[in-house]
Amino acid sequence: MRRFILIALPYLWLLLFFLIPFVIVFKISLSDLALAIPPYTPTLSWPITWEALKEFFAALDFENFTFLTTDDLYWKAYLSSLQIAVISTIITLLVGYPIAYGMAQARDEWRPTLMMLVILPFWTSFLIRVYSWMGILSQEGFLNQFLMWTGVISEPLQILNTPVAVYIGIVYTYLPFMILPIYSALEKLDGSLLEAAEDLGCSRFKAFWLVTFPLSRAGMVAGSFLVFIPALGEFVIPSLLGGSETLMIGKVLYEEFFNNRDWPVASAVAVILLLILILPIILFERNEQKQREADQ
Repeated sequence: MRRFILIALPYLWLLLFFLIPFVIVFKISLSDLALAIPPYTPTLSWPITWEALKEFFAALDFENFTFLTTDDLYWKAYLSSLQIAVISTIITLLVGYPIAYGMAQARDEWRPTLMMLVILPFWTSFLIRVYSWMGILSQEGFLNQFLMWTGVISEPLQILNTPVAVYIGIVYTYLPFMILPIYSALEKLDGSLLEAAEDLGCSRFKAFWLVTFPLSRAGMVAGSFLVFIPALGEFVIPSLLGGSETLMIGKVLYEEFFNNRDWPVASAVAVILLLILILPIILFERNEQKQREADQ
């Protein structure tokens, strides 16, 4: 019974907070647009009868999903979001790994302070932090004023309302999500392994590349997923820092729901976005399972 409860709890969590909401959104995506509240015609109404189910499957169509393939806006938004999310994840990894490695190599009495400095931005509202970057990156902002004062540039740069500002905002916002998993993996690393590698003739860099880096792979993968998944559907950062020219699927999803009030099409966009996020996770889990079986 105890084993059953331990197994049932995570599945119950997934059922309540993932599967049921997904089924509701998928059901809306199969509906038709209507001038009503809610703004769609329900495909199934309670109570569900056998006759209603037969009518539902007889009239079932994927018109809203087909519509997404006919308009360039949607697939361009998906590709743009994937590009921004992948590049932002790579930049966050390149910035976050040295920070996590430095934290793991620091003395024990300094580690709690360094950890607090990483977590400190979470004590401020996410929206306020993004708004602050608008002031920093604007033409009259701190960054341009500092570069002009140092003589690096002679006139203000256009950084705000460009993809560069979106990358800066995403990397800054999600950097702690990359640092913490990598730091957790590096902190557990047995130092005797590095000593053994150096005793066997490895240089410090080679010992790091052959021992430390592979053993921190789990932290890098976890951090990459924690950054990539929310960055792919990000809405606030591209809206405030990217301006109207930055195309991301999160902005399209918001506009379909709240501006166009086309809930069926918006739900279809959300379903495809969720499938894009689920597929790499499933492939990664299968790869990890195969590696565990090979190690055994």
